[in-house]
Amino acid sequence: MLESILNLETTSTTTFTLQGMIICTIVSLTLGIIGSLIYMYKNTYSKNFIVTLALLPTVVQIVIMLVNGNLGTGIAVLGAFSLVRFRSVPGSAREIGSIFTAMAIGLATGMGYIGCAIFFTAVMSIATIALNTLKFGETKSLDKHLKVIIPENLDYSGLFDDLFATYTNKFELLQVKTTNMGSLYELQYKIVLKDQTKEKEFIDELRCRNGNLNIVCGRMPVGHTEVL
Repeated sequence: MLESILNLETTSTTTFTLQGMIICTIVSLTLGIIGSLIYMYKNTYSKNFIVTLALLPTVVQIVIMLVNGNLGTGIAVLGAFSLVRFRSVPGSAREIGSIFTAMAIGLATGMGYIGCAIFFTAVMSIATIALNTLKFGETKSLDKHLKVIIPENLDYSGLFDDLFATYTNKFELLQVKTTNMGSLYELQYKIVLKDQTKEKEFIDELRCRNGNLNIVCGRMPVGHTEVL
């Protein structure tokens, strides 16, 4: 079951027939679609990424076959291809993990190890579903991201400290930047509210302090929780 369906020679090269290539391609496509469905489970995604993830094992498999089973050459070529993804749009940890999983499936099918590819896909699928269902690693912190706009004539140092002491357990100033041609300051905080039901009251107090300019309060951005 775990043996290659292709002819592996002692020179670390692989010869394959049309029948073997068709079988490997069908398996790659099937496992790629399964991997995409698993990625979609309890996750946000785009159509383009899902389609690419479904086709990636087949692309990897064809590359491995074209380099005649030479894993060193194949991995070098695929490594160059993968840089296109990582140099363009920053991906989340789950996206990158899914890409590497798809590449591993393609490597296995490209060498003819159909049984290994199916076993690996089954294990990764079960593990992904189980870990997401059990909310493994999910933070229980109530951290929120607060963005407050103030006019340039206000000194932001300690401006809201009394309100933070009243409504939050902790707070941290993350960033200060100018906006609107330097006439406004944008302050970004990480806060933990003492009482979630008093969020509106807290924002109303901030509005009175900042001249009723824009205030945004929401969940912490992904970039603050995932460092890649």
